Amino acid sequence: MKKTEQWSSKIGFILSAAGSAIGVGAIWKLPYVTGMSGGGAFFLLFILFTLFMGFPLLLAEFIIGRSTQKEAISAYRSLAPNSGWHWIGKLGVFTCFLLLSFYSVIGGWIVIYFVKGMFGGIISKGADYGAVFNETIANPFLVIAAQFIFLVITVLVVAKGIQNGIEKASKVMMPTLFILFIVLIIRSLTLDNAIEGVIFFLEPDFSEITSQSILFAMGQAFFSLSVGVSVMVTYSSYLSKKESLIQPAISIVSMNVLIALLAGLAIFPAVFALGLEPAAGPGLLFVVLPAVFDQIIFGEAFLLGFLALFLFATLTSAFSMLEIIVASTLKGRVENRAKIAFVIGGLIFAVGVPSALSYSVFADLLIFSKNIFDSADYLVSNILMPLGVFLISIFVTYKIKKSKLREELLQHSRLGSTAFHIWFFIMRFIIPLVIIVVFLDVTGILNWIISAFHLN
Repeated sequence: MKKTEQWSSKIGFILSAAGSAIGVGAIWKLPYVTGMSGGGAFFLLFILFTLFMGFPLLLAEFIIGRSTQKEAISAYRSLAPNSGWHWIGKLGVFTCFLLLSFYSVIGGWIVIYFVKGMFGGIISKGADYGAVFNETIANPFLVIAAQFIFLVITVLVVAKGIQNGIEKASKVMMPTLFILFIVLIIRSLTLDNAIEGVIFFLEPDFSEITSQSILFAMGQAFFSLSVGVSVMVTYSSYLSKKESLIQPAISIVSMNVLIALLAGLAIFPAVFALGLEPAAGPGLLFVVLPAVFDQIIFGEAFLLGFLALFLFATLTSAFSMLEIIVASTLKGRVENRAKIAFVIGGLIFAVGVPSALSYSVFADLLIFSKNIFDSADYLVSNILMPLGVFLISIFVTYKIKKSKLREELLQHSRLGSTAFHIWFFIMRFIIPLVIIVVFLDVTGILNWIISAFHLN
């Protein structure tokens, strides 16, 4: 059945796609991964991977989706029928399913903090915010309930469809996120010793770079742009063929890098000013934010506002993950959207419960020397996403005619043949080679696998 859903406007598509990219990846994950990987040098690698690999890949997924006007699995099958390449789409659906199962746990943490903030229960003078966070995520009933609430909100929006659900929500909340970030940065930069955090974040120290941090930087670039899992194939399938692909891609990448920069400038000056540890891990943001707003007049109100927008940015990413799974199941039968969304949401919740309990009931249960939450994150960000990227780069440059690629990429664009040839060269040769080299050189993956024989 012919699919009838489309974005109502280009700005709706850009904000929705940017919302997919700008979420936990840029706001929550990038600061703590940067803190654990040496600071400025890691951030520089992240930007380079984003510009020279993430951006071309974003365009590649746009071409696949917009040219076929089909969701991920059907799009690959349409372009290369009877060839088995549709498994790239299936890999993307599986990856998004697994990703959302632990991503919803983080969303649940934000829900908890937001509800506490509504009742003035976060900021307390002299509080040990690290201990508060650890105590929060160690409560099994609380984190499971919050994860459930987060997924219910996600399902309700996706069930309403593209224009009435995802697009309408993105148009309202994404611009406000930038404004609140600016407020947070201004205060963070005016704290004592804040400059130390700026130096840590922006001054490259390549002595801190290891082969594993290179892999993390590459995985973070893919994670932040939602590439490698065919999310953008599905989102671009709702884009009119009258629109350019270049301009939305530039806008999305620019917004993603800007938010990453803003997140770093908001977090690291405060980390150093408040004497916190930049390599604190997943809880970094939940420790720093209350500590910073503790220093501001009406800080509780500002914190509540930021948590609301952080929750929304997280939700917009969750929308895209659930949408690729729902769309691949629907295959254009939009009348079944709500029912399918609720069924899939329930399955994701069930699979995500062990991740939610990784810091309480299942704290001693390790997989490859990592808890369940961290193992799922590592598998998605550093193995499945790069693998998806590798396969997409091969598919686009070997299974789609070059003339069709050129037509799709340059349609409604002022760019010429030179830009196309540069993009094609990067996709066919540079991206696959970089991924192979990084994987071959990364001892971390080997250690991760070898440690499986030493399970605790």
